[in-house]
Amino acid sequence: MHSVGPQTKVGLIGLGLMGKPMGTNLLKAGFPLTVWNRTVSRADELVAAGAKFAQSPRELAANCECVFSIVSDPAALEEVLWGPNGAMEGLQRGSIYIDSSTVSPTLARKVAAACEERGVRFLDAPVTGGDWGARKGELVFMVGGDESTLTAAEPALRVLGKKWFYLGANGAGQTIKLAMNLILALQVDALAEALALVTAAGLQGEKLVEVMQSSMARSGVLDIKSQNLLKGEYTPSFPLRLMHKDMRLALELAQQIQVELPATAAAFKTYSSVKEAAKEDLDYSAVMKFWKK
Repeated sequence: MHSVGPQTKVGLIGLGLMGKPMGTNLLKAGFPLTVWNRTVSRADELVAAGAKFAQSPRELAANCECVFSIVSDPAALEEVLWGPNGAMEGLQRGSIYIDSSTVSPTLARKVAAACEERGVRFLDAPVTGGDWGARKGELVFMVGGDESTLTAAEPALRVLGKKWFYLGANGAGQTIKLAMNLILALQVDALAEALALVTAAGLQGEKLVEVMQSSMARSGVLDIKSQNLLKGEYTPSFPLRLMHKDMRLALELAQQIQVELPATAAAFKTYSSVKEAAKEDLDYSAVMKFWKK
């Protein structure tokens, strides 16, 4: 059972908002890096900086001892693992596979079972910290799987993140991530609702935010997202389509384990109506548009 070392060949599948800066940090740390992305041009910068580009997820997996994936949703993960030339067929016995996408705990357990059959060590390790956290190498990993696998993978995680939590068996990382994103979604929805009330009453939304900033602990929602809401600028740092997917996954999980989430269900309807009306890719803080109709 090998640990990740400075010459471990690392593979990265998915070069979106989070994946691309993760790749940059792995290269800077000196890891021999191979990448794959559905849109090939997303890899240009990394290839110019010294990464190899694999022709398929399967080819990448066959040539790497530690593989990361970070793709948009469950369907995308199933495609890169089990689609034509999927990575699952290429993963080497004894290698480590870490998925940092946000998917369902059920899918994480399905991946874990397939990896076990192949003698591959698997961690579900979704991340939080936004694209700026990915750029700075300050992500937080929520990890499910075998604790000894996490210990073996730590040298790579150290390059990408500032902290990781071992949470339990496979699926635990995804469960905690969905719960974390529910809090974000509901906080932003509550802030949007409060601003709608204040502005409808003829007051400036800025006044509410100022009072909140002096009376509540500072947070990303209050400091960063409030500015999106006040200015009506929703450049995606956490796309609405992905938060919507995470809320749906959380509600599906709640149904499976028979827990009622009434506030989440109500917020999900609000996010859904904004998402359906959106013509372009927006940040999830665009939930404010619900009250701007």
